[in-house]
Amino acid sequence: MTFTQKNSIKRSINSLVVSGLFFIGTTSVMQAQQPGKPTNPGSIDNQEITVEKSRRIELPPATRIINKIPAPKPNTDARKLTYEFQDRKLTIGDPRIQPTVLTPAQAQAEGRTALSNYVKVGAGNYNTFYGEGFYQTSTASGLGVEASARHLSSGIGPVDGANSAQRETRLDLKGSYNTGNMKLTGGIGFDQQRYFFYGYRPVSENGNRVVPSRDSLLQRLSTFRLNLGIENTGKDQAVDYALRTSLSSLNDAYRAAETDWTTHFQSSLAITDNVVALLDADASLTQRTDRETTTRNLFRLRPAFKYTASNFAVTLALNAVNETDKLQGINNTKAFPVVNIDVVPAGNIHFFAGLDGDIVRNTLQSFLSENRWLAPDVLLANTTKSYDIYGGSKGQLGGGFSYEGKVSYARYRNFYAFNNTLADTTKFFTLYDGGYAQVLTLSGQLGYAPNDQFRSTLKADVFRYDLDRLDDAWGRPRVSASWQNSYTLDKKLFVTSDFYVYGGIRNKNFVTNQTVQLPVIYDLNLKIDYLLGKQVSAFVSLNNIIGQTYQRYLYYRVQGLNFLGGISYSF
Repeated sequence: MTFTQKNSIKRSINSLVVSGLFFIGTTSVMQAQQPGKPTNPGSIDNQEITVEKSRRIELPPATRIINKIPAPKPNTDARKLTYEFQDRKLTIGDPRIQPTVLTPAQAQAEGRTALSNYVKVGAGNYNTFYGEGFYQTSTASGLGVEASARHLSSGIGPVDGANSAQRETRLDLKGSYNTGNMKLTGGIGFDQQRYFFYGYRPVSENGNRVVPSRDSLLQRLSTFRLNLGIENTGKDQAVDYALRTSLSSLNDAYRAAETDWTTHFQSSLAITDNVVALLDADASLTQRTDRETTTRNLFRLRPAFKYTASNFAVTLALNAVNETDKLQGINNTKAFPVVNIDVVPAGNIHFFAGLDGDIVRNTLQSFLSENRWLAPDVLLANTTKSYDIYGGSKGQLGGGFSYEGKVSYARYRNFYAFNNTLADTTKFFTLYDGGYAQVLTLSGQLGYAPNDQFRSTLKADVFRYDLDRLDDAWGRPRVSASWQNSYTLDKKLFVTSDFYVYGGIRNKNFVTNQTVQLPVIYDLNLKIDYLLGKQVSAFVSLNNIIGQTYQRYLYYRVQGLNFLGGISYSF
C-alpha cells in the first residue's frame, strides 16, 4: 500500500497518540530481549564452511534440465512503464532466469467489456501439460472472491527420461470486503513442487550404464499458506495504515519442515503539509525442523520522517532489528540509520542518494526459492547488511524513453553462497562468510514506450565481490542482463519476448577440489497470443530458442528448445 500525504485536513491528536503507543509498546518488547553472545558450539560467527561428512559419493558433471519458472500474467492495461530500484535482497541470481510458459494475455474486442474469468489448457514437448483456471465474482456490497488453480508438468526431461521430470501445482482462494473506509482481505493457498535430483553421473558396471532409481532422487515440496489483512481506504482519514499477517507451513520429502508466521504493519500520519511521520513494524516467528527442531525469530521497528518539497524530498529513519536463534544461541539487537535524498533539478529528472542497513532474514523457504536443489539440514542464518551506500539518477527523457542508473556499495556479515556438497554433489548447501564482505553493484535500465502498442526494457547489473573468508561467491553471477519486449496489434495479436544473459558464475567440486567456471548463459524466449473470437484465444510459447543446454546450477543442465501451445476460453 502506498501512503500519500493529505494536505487539506487537520490531523487528529488522538491518531498521533495511537501511533506513539504502538511505537513504545513494540520498542519495549524488543528491549526485553537482551542481546547475548552465542554459546552454542555450532555458532557460525567464526565459521566459513559447514560440511556433512557422512558418505562420499563423487558425482561429477552431468547433464540436467530445469523446467522454466513461470512468469506472472502480464497486465495489458498497465501501459506506462515505471522504473524503480528496490532494496536489493541478497539473491543467487534472478530466480526467473529461465522463464516458463508465459501466461496468455487476456484479450478483448474493441469496445467490449473484458472477461476476467478463464480456463486455459496446453501441451508441448517433454510430455508437458499445462492447465490453468481463474474465477472471480463481486457484489454491490463490496464483497469479492477469487479462486484460481494452475498445473504445469513435464513427464520427461533431457536426462534419462522420467528421472528429470517435474510437476508444479498451485491452488488459491482469496476474498476481500470493502466498506468504503476499510478493506479486509484474506486468502488460503496450497503449492506443491515435485522434482528429482538429476545432477548425477551414471556409473558403469560390466559395460552397462547404470542410473539411480527415481525413488532415490525424488524431492517434494508442499506449502500451505494462510493470510489476513486490513487497511483503511477512506480519503479523509488522518492516519493511513495497513496490517497484514501470513502463516505458511513447508514440508519436503525428507524430514524437513518449516512453519513461518509473519506480521507487517505500516502507518503514516501527515504532521504538516510537508512532513509525514511513517512507521513500519515486522514480527516474524519461525520454527524449523530437520535433524533438530529450533526457533528463529526476527522483530523490526522502523520509525521515519519524510519531508517533501516541490523539487526535494528527504527521508530519515532508524531501523531497529532484533533476531533470535535458539540453535545458534543468538539474541542480537542492532540499529541502523536510514537516509534517502531525492532531488529534482528540472522536469522529470531525479538524482538520489542514501544510506541503508538491515538484517536480511533467511529462511528455508527463501533459500529454496533461490536454489531448490538444497541438501537436507542446511544451515540457516540471517545476513547482516551493516550499511549500503548508494546513489544514482532516474527520469523521463521524452519520446517515450525512461532511464535509471544506480551505484551501490554494501558491507555484509554472514554473506552467503550456494555450492555443491562434499557428501553428494547433486545437492547444494549454504556457505557463509563469517567476516565482512563488500559488494559493489552497478545497475542500469532503459525503457522505451512510444505508444500503447509497444514497450521495451533493457536492464543490466554488474557485481564485484570482495570476500573475507570465502574463496569465492559460489553460484552468484558477476554480470546479469535482460531485454524484455511486448507488442500489441489491434487488440488481437499479442507478442512478448525476453532475452537473458548471465555470466561469471563459478562453483567448486570439493571432492576433486576443482573450481568450475560455468559458460555464459544465453536464453531467448518468445510467446504469441492471438484472439480467435470474443471468448477464445490461442497461444504458443517458445522457450530457450537458442537451444543452449546451459547450467545455472553446477551439474544441472536445463532443457534445450521447448515449446508449449494451447487455447484459452474466457467467460
